Amino acid sequence: MLALGVFGIITTEMGIVGVLPQVARKFNITASQAGTLVSVFALVVAISGPFLTLLASGINRKVILLIAVFMFAVSNIVYAMTSKFEVMLAFRIIPACFHPVFFSVALVTAAQLVPPEKSSKAVTKVFAGITVGFAFGVPLTSYLGEKVSLETAFLFGAAVSAIAFAGILAWLPSMPVKNKMSFGKQLRILRKPALWLNIMSVIFIFAAMFSVYSYFAEYLGQVTPMNGSAISVMLMGFGIIMIFGNFVFGAMLQKNLRVTVMLFPILYIAVYVLLYSLAPYWIPAMIVVVLWGMVHSGGLIVSQTWLTTVTEDAPEFGNSLFVSFSNLGITLGTTVGGWLIAVAGIHQLIWSGIVFAILALASILLKIKYVPS
Repeated sequence: MLALGVFGIITTEMGIVGVLPQVARKFNITASQAGTLVSVFALVVAISGPFLTLLASGINRKVILLIAVFMFAVSNIVYAMTSKFEVMLAFRIIPACFHPVFFSVALVTAAQLVPPEKSSKAVTKVFAGITVGFAFGVPLTSYLGEKVSLETAFLFGAAVSAIAFAGILAWLPSMPVKNKMSFGKQLRILRKPALWLNIMSVIFIFAAMFSVYSYFAEYLGQVTPMNGSAISVMLMGFGIIMIFGNFVFGAMLQKNLRVTVMLFPILYIAVYVLLYSLAPYWIPAMIVVVLWGMVHSGGLIVSQTWLTTVTEDAPEFGNSLFVSFSNLGITLGTTVGGWLIAVAGIHQLIWSGIVFAILALASILLKIKYVPS
């Protein structure tokens, strides 16, 4: 049920990517304006994440999880019913405040529900909600928006969160916090120079990923071009490959963490060069999308592992920092990507991803060479 809650959150946060063209048409706005639904959500997560996680650190974890998933259900219902873009934007802000709290608390809760030797498997199952959200939540939202209606697509997200709410309410035991870690002890990790370089890496990695992915449907629709049904299939293929890629990058990290972290932005640059060159052609574009999904999946586990190498002293707060700054990267990437579309056209969008990937590689190399953990 915790994994389902994460699935619902990812479906709400990223499902909008697959229906941006329909949203733009419904509210008679441009693609870059519709993209603010992605960037504003991520910006609120980035700003509120660490503070709200600290404030919630003494509250019963079951209560926190229930409130968070309930707000996601309500917000999706509002998306389905509203006829005003401003209202939809406001209800992207409200659940975004609960996103980092749910994610951080869910990971810690999963580890505490099982014996210590099984905690990593429990956390992996919850984390799988992210990749499954990309694999099925995002493309199914896109499919429903294209084939049924935009309202149905959002009600699907509401239903997922409602089921997660019912499951957590029924099966998760009450989990009051018995030994609350002081704010000071949690904040102490912010003194580490290595932490801030790793945070820079996380920001640039996610900016590289989402400056292009946020406009996935728009890009394939205009550059390839594909219709809505084909784009839904591409989104699903992208997500399914992400599940496989997640395990590949996980195995690579276990073998050699530093090499894997350095390799990731290089792989992304290579994929973007291929996408820029081959996107106008259907079959090559489909092959590149598969490669793109494989590499994209690595960004989640690579960046989280890289950041948590310096946050062992306060794992819950460390998780909130990852959620917060990864979403800051999404905001930065989506904003720059939208600006580049408006200035240079949709095909030139790829260059924003390449530049951010180069910055990510530079920050990783700087941390490895000059700043010990």
